[in-house]
Amino acid sequence: MRNHLILLALTLILPSLVPAQKKKFVLPPDFVEVSGLYITAPDSIWWHNDGGDRPRLLLTDGRGRVRQRVAIPGIQNRDWEDITADSRGFLYLGDFGNNLNRREDLRIYRYHPRTRQLDSILFKYPDQVAFPPPLPQWNFDAEGFLWFRDSLHIFSKNRVGAGNYYTKHYVLPTQPGKYTAILRDSLLLPKRVVTGAALSPNGHQIALLSYFYRMTFLGLLPKTRTTIWTLSDFPGNQFFKGTLSKTKVKKPPLVPTQYESIGYVNDKRVLIASERTVLFKQKAKQVKLKRVEKLKS
Repeated sequence: MRNHLILLALTLILPSLVPAQKKKFVLPPDFVEVSGLYITAPDSIWWHNDGGDRPRLLLTDGRGRVRQRVAIPGIQNRDWEDITADSRGFLYLGDFGNNLNRREDLRIYRYHPRTRQLDSILFKYPDQVAFPPPLPQWNFDAEGFLWFRDSLHIFSKNRVGAGNYYTKHYVLPTQPGKYTAILRDSLLLPKRVVTGAALSPNGHQIALLSYFYRMTFLGLLPKTRTTIWTLSDFPGNQFFKGTLSKTKVKKPPLVPTQYESIGYVNDKRVLIASERTVLFKQKAKQVKLKRVEKLKS
């Protein structure tokens, strides 16, 4: 009887001692090219793949184990690049990947997992008049956005290795319809392009995931660098007028890794995920945000 009680007590206690979210884990085979993640709870994370995958969402626990595969009929994943959510439970899927800067069908899907309500937000950029524009103006791709105070905020991805490394901040309403986005501001991130965005749980900080690559050793091996930029103490939704800080993401040398998705675990930590390559599996890991000297914003 005594042993039975001890086993019962351990059964009740041990799960509470195991963290709901691991700090590092390999993603399931479904996650071929993860481009978006959103954390709703420590043990509940929504994910989606980049363009080419079926129009679906994947829900995992905090250790990367798949709980649900949710197909969304009637739409397509042309180039899904990020996911965010509002306070009412709607998920927003950013189908605005635009590598060639010539898309005229940019779209954000608004989807509610419980009710299955599905709507579309169609938009265009106010400063794009040619499709595509001249090569030096190729800054109409985007891979990161977030919801904040009843609006959606998109951050452009400049061209890797050939752009001026400015990311532009656009604003859209959350209601279904057809809109011209508002260009709010721009920010120089030297030798970095934005691949993801997230809002902290307390709503006082945003994070922009970015990377840069170049070829080394006679052009045979790629070298990648990943940086997380945080902006805090901003007035209203003018994020780029806040305090800018950066956290460098450590990784083994000469291991080409491209991180494209980010979400806040808490106000001090984020979870980022990498794409699968020929030699390396897709992985997710937590990064502790570091407060560094104030940079010019």
